[in-house]
Amino acid sequence: MLAILKREVTNYLKRPLFWLGITVVILSVYLNLELYLQIRFLSPGEQIVNNYPEIIHAGEPCQGYIPTPPEERRALWEAAMQKSFITGYGMSSAEAQAAVSKSKDLSISEASQYFEEEYRFFGAATQYEHTKYRKGTSEEINAYLRQVLSENPYSYYFSRKFADLAGVHMGFFATIMLAVLFIQDTRNCTYELLHTKPVTAKSYVLGKALGGFSTCLITLAVLNLAFWAICLISTREQGFEVRLLDFISATCLYIVPNMFIIVCIYVLISLLFKNPLPGVPLLLLLIVYSNMGGHNADGVYGYYGMPLAIMVRFPGQFFDTAEPPLVVLNQSFLLAASVIILLISIQLWKRRRV
Repeated sequence: MLAILKREVTNYLKRPLFWLGITVVILSVYLNLELYLQIRFLSPGEQIVNNYPEIIHAGEPCQGYIPTPPEERRALWEAAMQKSFITGYGMSSAEAQAAVSKSKDLSISEASQYFEEEYRFFGAATQYEHTKYRKGTSEEINAYLRQVLSENPYSYYFSRKFADLAGVHMGFFATIMLAVLFIQDTRNCTYELLHTKPVTAKSYVLGKALGGFSTCLITLAVLNLAFWAICLISTREQGFEVRLLDFISATCLYIVPNMFIIVCIYVLISLLFKNPLPGVPLLLLLIVYSNMGGHNADGVYGYYGMPLAIMVRFPGQFFDTAEPPLVVLNQSFLLAASVIILLISIQLWKRRRV
């Protein structure tokens, strides 16, 4: 088994396309994470000048935004609702104010339902989402940064964004690179010859699977070290705490199980059809499914995680990233499913010995 594992890893490391793929992944992930490397404390009185609106549904401190305080957010939402009634329903200012005042004692979800039933207005919850962030002064932005960084180090937040984007890129990277894991062994002459060799089914299947998985781990190790170093260099003047352990923890929890099941799916498909290529469209469809959004209890559309997803997304703002519901359970299930797939693959290999 170890000999097969070493051979597969060596074969990948010798391929220029493998290293080219890693380079492309690093550059692409960096371009998507570059904005978060610009987060910094502002000088007294400093203003971030841009043409963005004062209130927005998503904004970062480096763009001049902070989360809107709850009491202020409700007032902004009510003002926006009044404006919508005036411009969209032709109400007078007094009529719009009276309509909104009836929702004063209701929660946002209850108020949204009330507006739907009474006025056929279906965008109240979405309207509330658009008041989530507002532009802040340098003092407010610095106070917000001190607060969130006192709760967790900078690398805790960055590692989640890293796991989000690296997980997506690694999904495509693994789907493409692992398609050749069995390409030589499934040729007619080689496939039949392998079954005449004394190597056991367990050694062969596990050797191939762990070889492909080890290649993914090497790639993830390169990514972790690269972005840990990038964070250290980019934030050294701000004194932000950057821990390599945060990157490793996020990678192990949010990416590694996904890579393992991709490898195992390729193993099963390759042995089942004597060709790994049917696994490519299957995995691409699974990637698309994993990135599908949905609506929460308030009717707001967003990413909340999909059952059996092979990617974990953190689409929220940098300091507001939260795990999708049941993500740990889902990742655990992926690992269990991977083991079951490997056991089935071993039995399948045994049945096809000549």
